Amino acid sequence: MASRPAAYPRTLYLIGAFKLIKGLVLFAVGLGALRLLNRNMAAEFYNWANAFRVDPGNHYLRRVLMWFSILDKKQLKELTAGTFFYSAVFLNEGAGLLMRKRWAEYLTLFVTATFIPLEVYELVRHASLARGLVFVLNVAVVAYLAMNLRRTRK
Repeated sequence: MASRPAAYPRTLYLIGAFKLIKGLVLFAVGLGALRLLNRNMAAEFYNWANAFRVDPGNHYLRRVLMWFSILDKKQLKELTAGTFFYSAVFLNEGAGLLMRKRWAEYLTLFVTATFIPLEVYELVRHASLARGLVFVLNVAVVAYLAMNLRRTRK
């Protein structure tokens, strides 16, 4: 399959770089989750929070500790597998876009668009500025990719 023409939009490079970074971060999270499999997850997370000097009375820290305390090994394995799966998807999207492959534009359009209904659900359930920004960003990426693919169709 051929690469895109020489006039490849910078926006696609930005989207590709963002997807690549997201994939690398998820890969690191997956590796961290693997390390937790044979340990007390809540205690390990508390040690990490302590190393980064997070306030032990922090509301969010307590919520994460409670979540880790009820997470069993099977759930952690499933969570780790899902993390590695999404990491692979994002790494493929990012690498493909940076290599100027048309299939990567279609893949990114499809994958990003499939998250929009979930983001709408989350916004309706618990609206927040962060969720709103993620939603707007993903809608903008989908719209941009769709317009760019239509514009450059042969």
